Amino acid sequence: MKPTAKPAPKPATKVASKNNERPLVEDIRLLGRLLGDVIREQEGQAAFDLVEKIRTLSVAFRRDADHEADKALKKLLKGLSEDKTVSVIRAFTYFSHLANLAEDRHHIRRRDYHERLGNTQEGSLEVAVSRLRWAGIPSDTITHTLANSYVAPVLTAHPTEVQRKSILDAERDIARLLTERDEIRLRSQLVTTTKDALTPKELAANEAQLRARVVQLWQTRLLRLTKLTVADEIENALSYYESTFLREIPRLYANLEALLGDVPVASFLRMGQWIGGDRDGNPNVSAQTLEYALRRQSEVALRHYLTELHYLGGELSTTLLLASCTPEMQALADSSPDHNAHRADEPYRRALTGMYSRLAATLQLLTGTEAARHALPPQNPYHLPEELLADLRTIEASLAHNHGAALADERLRPLIRAVEVFGFHLATVDLRQSSDKHEEVVHELLATAHVHANYSGLDEMAKRELLLGLLNDARPLRVPEAPYSEHAEKELAIFAMAKTLRQRYGKDAIRHYIISHTETVSDLLEVVLLQKEVGLVHGTLNKQAVADLIVVPLFETIEDLRNAAPIMRDFYALPGVVDLVKRSGAEQDIMLGYSDSNKDGGIFTSNWELYRAEIALVELFEQLQAQHHIQLRMFHGRGGTVGRGGGPSYQAILAQPPGTVRGQIRLTEQGEVIGSKYANPEIGRRNLETLVAATLEATLLQPTKPATKAFLQAAAELSQASMDAYRQLVYETPGFTEYFFSATPLREIAELNIGSRPASRKASQRIEDLRAIPWGFSWGQCRLTLPGWLGFGSGVQHFIHAAGPDKVDARIALLKKMYKQWPFFRTLLSNMDMVLAKSDLALASRYAELVEDAKLRKRIFAAIEVEWHATAQALEQITGEKHRLSNNASLARSIAHRFPYIDPLHHLQVELIRRYRAGQTDERGRRGIHISINGISAGLRNTG
Repeated sequence: MKPTAKPAPKPATKVASKNNERPLVEDIRLLGRLLGDVIREQEGQAAFDLVEKIRTLSVAFRRDADHEADKALKKLLKGLSEDKTVSVIRAFTYFSHLANLAEDRHHIRRRDYHERLGNTQEGSLEVAVSRLRWAGIPSDTITHTLANSYVAPVLTAHPTEVQRKSILDAERDIARLLTERDEIRLRSQLVTTTKDALTPKELAANEAQLRARVVQLWQTRLLRLTKLTVADEIENALSYYESTFLREIPRLYANLEALLGDVPVASFLRMGQWIGGDRDGNPNVSAQTLEYALRRQSEVALRHYLTELHYLGGELSTTLLLASCTPEMQALADSSPDHNAHRADEPYRRALTGMYSRLAATLQLLTGTEAARHALPPQNPYHLPEELLADLRTIEASLAHNHGAALADERLRPLIRAVEVFGFHLATVDLRQSSDKHEEVVHELLATAHVHANYSGLDEMAKRELLLGLLNDARPLRVPEAPYSEHAEKELAIFAMAKTLRQRYGKDAIRHYIISHTETVSDLLEVVLLQKEVGLVHGTLNKQAVADLIVVPLFETIEDLRNAAPIMRDFYALPGVVDLVKRSGAEQDIMLGYSDSNKDGGIFTSNWELYRAEIALVELFEQLQAQHHIQLRMFHGRGGTVGRGGGPSYQAILAQPPGTVRGQIRLTEQGEVIGSKYANPEIGRRNLETLVAATLEATLLQPTKPATKAFLQAAAELSQASMDAYRQLVYETPGFTEYFFSATPLREIAELNIGSRPASRKASQRIEDLRAIPWGFSWGQCRLTLPGWLGFGSGVQHFIHAAGPDKVDARIALLKKMYKQWPFFRTLLSNMDMVLAKSDLALASRYAELVEDAKLRKRIFAAIEVEWHATAQALEQITGEKHRLSNNASLARSIAHRFPYIDPLHHLQVELIRRYRAGQTDERGRRGIHISINGISAGLRNTG
């Protein structure tokens, strides 16, 4: 008989709850002590004393709103030289980095501890599979679901990734040494003999290595001297594949298969990438960067496979004198050019030597580079990853049939999985461009070919009719040797390069074409036409056309989200479109943008319109699925901050409207979030597991029930009132734009060499033209975190009182019920709670002092302060919690440990910005501002 409820998790012991902070505190103290020693050694005792004095005054300012501390701190900072200021900023910045490493280690430590006690944690694969089993869902149903699933985190490059690779590499070494330190301690607890004497020596040696890495950090430049290029961004992203994805994704699959009873699981989890193919607002991306991205991606994948083949050759020393092999294995060995007499009886080694030479030839063919080792010259390259897989599976089958299965577990099976997942392309690179840029190219093509002189001047219906006619005409539009603008040539070159690279690296190398600012059906048709122009569409709409790339609309603003379902309905109603999509794979990705909708209408309205758009799209595609088997896949453009869709991924996926997941999900990983999630390999695997666990639960358990009519109506009212309050302050309050540009370090962020993309789409000081990323980044730096909460408090107050005094209690009760029963509402409020906990009005008031107009400063800051308190009060009314993070102990702990060390960076940053804007524009002060931006973003851990 099936149980009716999940088994309760085993509680942790009381001893653990009392002592669980101690290792974290010890690690932070150790790293802080080492940093202090390095500062004394490198900068002198006076520099160390200055750091401590600023920290003490900053803590007093935070703890008591101490006016004397405030005065003393301002006086001290104003008297500091540029060199001393920069030195102090570096100290606190590095402490933020080191505290992050200690926290990451503690997170892993606590997770391991709970697992040893049998306390599996929510978001883990263990809990997800356990819940599926308790729901009576058999393993074959789970594996069938996964075989038809597609889950893809997509790494993007945005101007918030302030880490240099040199810093990342040093920090990875420190993380490894902290892990080794735990292992030394664990051994000392297990060993009770005289070998204990080794432990102090081991710990001392470990500490010496940690000290060396801290010295390395102190002597390494934090900032880039030149603007980050697209190639730099590509290399930064590839470092995460080398450290985490290539090894941890196979481990994730192995864990999942073990949980399902060693049932094979299809490769459904893939990686995506925007870097090198995302042209929206970035003139530095071209056909050349796209080619470079895939060439380097291929090189990383192939070099990983070559390394693993090399080590496999060392491990699979099986001799035919002691064990047999299958005929297929013998044939593989005999086909190898390795005729060394010393290996005549070792079929696996002979085969692997030949496979290595083939893969080395593949590396040479696809990347133009040489393999590190050569037992034999490169020859006879693999043209498809499936050919390499076939050889690897021949080895696996032979080992399994001849008592050697254990030899496959450690390296061979992970390598097979890696080749399945990463192929020869490593990650699928998406192409992205703004719809208006496509229209410009189509306009030029049609005018030059004398098809139509003014395409852009046509109304929407005329554009559709013209485009459909062109898609039914087999002839290309380009006129040989006719002159075209640089823009048209560059855009068409991207499409042509995409075709070349798909032929070179496989169809999974480039699958998606994302259209930013999709506002009309013609925006979609234009991209289909541009594909046709270079041969990415084969045939015509009325004659069996097939498109190589999935055309992906990106709906971003509030208006766009409201029009998403009508646009897609009209698109699929066009003659030939349904058949085109069916023949091209029957997949339709739709991307939803969190950033611009938030900047447009505020946090609540953004999330509500996203929710409504998803429901409407699901209803539309349920019909298309039933009639034509076309699969909908939502692509969530989530940024780092809550204002850009950030927050815990597990809760976010489970809070999606019913029917929106169904085993299909893509989501972006951006900015500092990439580093915090994936720099540490184990934490990286845990984060990937969370995506898989949430997808499984959302698909098979369907935990989210449809919201009640009362909930939906209340949300609609809240949304309108919240947006009115948000837009009234941001867009309708005179002077708000001036306040924003003065009271945040936006101008200084725009100068920082942290991204290849400009901060603004246009050369203006209008919030409408500003990219959503620096908008959120700036508010985080000044600790107002405004995009994550503004408007909600006023919206709640309006909703509560709108129906009259006699309905106030009933409306408050309804909001409380929504919080308890509706995952969408609960997750959104939980994220707002986190954002408010990271905000600080006292620190924000220091930034407000940068606004020269005192009346404007007081008026705008007072309005923001009123809204902040209104949101805090609304959260307390609805959740019943008087204090922030009452239900998030780990984040509360993090804030308690790190904020006393981040606060000084804010005070120092304000002082340097004040000087810089007053005309003291020397390089040292500018560098100090930029280092403080690095330290604050590292400390807050979600900036963009």
